[in-house]
Amino acid sequence: MSQASLNVNSEAASAEKVSGPWRDAWKAFRRNKTAMLGLGIIVFFILIALLAPFIAPYDYKEQVLMDRLKAPSAAHWFGTDDLGRDMFTRILYGARISLWVGFFSVIGSIIVGTLLGVLAGYYGRWIDMLISRLFDILLAFPSILLAIAIVAILGPSLQNALYAIAIVNIPTYGRLVRAKVLSLKSEEYITAARAIGMKNTRILLTHILPNSLTPIIVQGTLGIATAIIEAAALGFLGLGAQPPEPEWGKMLSDSRQFIQKAPWTVVFPGLSIMLTVLGFNLMGDGLRDVLDPRMKN
Repeated sequence: MSQASLNVNSEAASAEKVSGPWRDAWKAFRRNKTAMLGLGIIVFFILIALLAPFIAPYDYKEQVLMDRLKAPSAAHWFGTDDLGRDMFTRILYGARISLWVGFFSVIGSIIVGTLLGVLAGYYGRWIDMLISRLFDILLAFPSILLAIAIVAILGPSLQNALYAIAIVNIPTYGRLVRAKVLSLKSEEYITAARAIGMKNTRILLTHILPNSLTPIIVQGTLGIATAIIEAAALGFLGLGAQPPEPEWGKMLSDSRQFIQKAPWTVVFPGLSIMLTVLGFNLMGDGLRDVLDPRMKN
């Protein structure tokens, strides 16, 4: 074998050993068993949400009054509710609603909160004062009460519940990004970028935002769990998804009067909420341990 071939093979082997920060983070994440458990739970619920039309044995709106409040059996794995609807089918479709609200409300909060946080932290002065006071006003109200007020104004619906959850969580991401930007804009490489005449827009897009992703990812993962709980709370109060949509919080509300006669109508929606929230919390804690430099040894 020629020397050139040996050099090529040596360079290829060295390239395989080279790992970037995201690859290292993934390796560290995989070593965290509780985080992987959380990821497994999340993947499981995402799969059942996507495959619900194919694995659900019944139509989630189908009512068979003769089968109302039937206990779990081979025909109805999770039993039936007070209208004779199959609980297993409604749990499957309910995963779609809860995950949809959780993901998209957090995405909306991150987009708006990041934009406001970047503007406040980078430009400062009156812009910072105005945006910070807006955050203070939103944070002055308990999040669930503010969400209830917003839905009461807009009208009860799943879409309006999503808007309300997104709005009440904007300050969380805005203040997080603002604090990160304030620490980053005093770094030497930002000063150097300004010195060579780089425009503010380019500095924000190429330096500030990429270096602010870590806390956003961690908080966003934990925020999905919070959003799912808030959506369930609004549904329980009748301000979220409306009948016959199988939202887990609404299912709990409709079944609370049968908690002694037919406890399965409450147990399975409650377990679904608990497991989904647990999955996102475990995964979020794992991401924090991996991505937060203060958590590393």
